[in-house]
Amino acid sequence: MMAESDAEEERIEERRMPLIDHLIELRRRLFHSLIALLITFLICFYFANPIFDFLVEPLAALWEGEEERRLIYTALHEKFFTNIKVAFFAALFFSFPLVASQVWLFVAPGLYRNEKMAFLPFLAATPVLFLLGAAMVYYIVMPVAWQFFASFQQFGAEGALPIELLPKVGEYLSLVMRLIFAFGISFELPVLITLLARVGLATSDGLKNKRRYAIVLAFVAAAILTPPDPLSQVSLAVPIVLLYEISILCARMVEKKYEKKAAEEAV
Repeated sequence: MMAESDAEEERIEERRMPLIDHLIELRRRLFHSLIALLITFLICFYFANPIFDFLVEPLAALWEGEEERRLIYTALHEKFFTNIKVAFFAALFFSFPLVASQVWLFVAPGLYRNEKMAFLPFLAATPVLFLLGAAMVYYIVMPVAWQFFASFQQFGAEGALPIELLPKVGEYLSLVMRLIFAFGISFELPVLITLLARVGLATSDGLKNKRRYAIVLAFVAAAILTPPDPLSQVSLAVPIVLLYEISILCARMVEKKYEKKAAEEAV
């Protein structure tokens, strides 16, 4: 009995050790990711003003030649915390390749060769699609949206007080970050749906049947995430709908691949 008990304890210990090793490896990868994020944050904080100037460029281009235009802050600490937000926002963006590499180093040893080949394209496509969404909002949506909002200024007719736009740095940054994240994350839709299709949680037929609901949800999400002007909302909703259609094609490609593999195995 004692021998059986000792053998059972040894088997339990053998099962525990891999779990402990995985937790140690996870802690190490998380630590490396946090160090990468912290170092990137400190570098970005040093360059916070140039980064903020880059984010303000669409508004500065709108006001080009109007030297009296400016952004303001009304609380003593507002600009300092704005710089922290800018640095953290930029650090998340620039440190993503390093963090993604740590995720890959943690996950890759547990994957088969074919699973690694399937996972890598999604890992590579994620930052590219996010960058495309951010570029679209920066170069297309923001200039038009800022011009729309600035058109509501009143420069003072006879007997009326002027109403002038004086953006606060904190509010401007919050709006820009929300737009960039909204468009960037929305552009990840094909990656998400293709992954769901690979694990059997989504099918091309199911996505087609829910197309009308997806279109409605796209416009609802655009209304919530973007400023309340029709152009910004349409500029987000239309790409989401197009990306949904691309996701249906990606899901169908995954299904064809599995069907072909099943047919080969059946032979």
